[in-house]
Amino acid sequence: MLSLLKKRSENSAPPAAWHPNLRVADRLPDTKIVRTAFFVNGVAGTIALALALYLGKQEWQSRGLNIQIAEWQRQIDRDRPASDQGIALYNRFKAEAAKTAEVDAFVKSKPIISQIILRIAQTLPVKIALDRLDFHNGGVTIRGTVRGAPDQAAGDAAAYLDQLRRDKALSVQFSDATLINLVPDGASGRLTVEILLEYRKTGEKKP
Repeated sequence: MLSLLKKRSENSAPPAAWHPNLRVADRLPDTKIVRTAFFVNGVAGTIALALALYLGKQEWQSRGLNIQIAEWQRQIDRDRPASDQGIALYNRFKAEAAKTAEVDAFVKSKPIISQIILRIAQTLPVKIALDRLDFHNGGVTIRGTVRGAPDQAAGDAAAYLDQLRRDKALSVQFSDATLINLVPDGASGRLTVEILLEYRKTGEKKP
């Protein structure tokens, strides 16, 4: 009985579908391609949006920077007249200060004649009579007459020259003392001595 049923089932045709298949396979869309294109478009749109946001941010920052620069320029233009006036006053002050410094240096460079005369008179030996003081650009020339015999007078003149060189008060303004002349006077027969005190140069330090 089982063999008969089995044989019958093997010989029987398959059951027919419950509805007809009307699909045309060649005309059906490729659903995979549609999904890929949609994904690619979505990514591209996201990138484009991000780029637009970035460019918008850069444009906003650039606009803010331009506004700040314009404000700074406005402040510069507003303060320029006062700045130019301050620069002009400063340049005028420098010019006046230079003139003042020049006058001060000139005054300081000129010796006080009265003090020099007093100091020379204080240091003058008893045997030397002062005849003349000659003030000039190079210094002061002392002219005097030495009393006594010629030999002794020459020694007194040399001693006076050495005294002038060692004088601390005179060394502030004079760098050296030089004997420029020692000759007998035809009228009196005494020796006439001439000594040059040389002015110390500007910036020259005292030894």
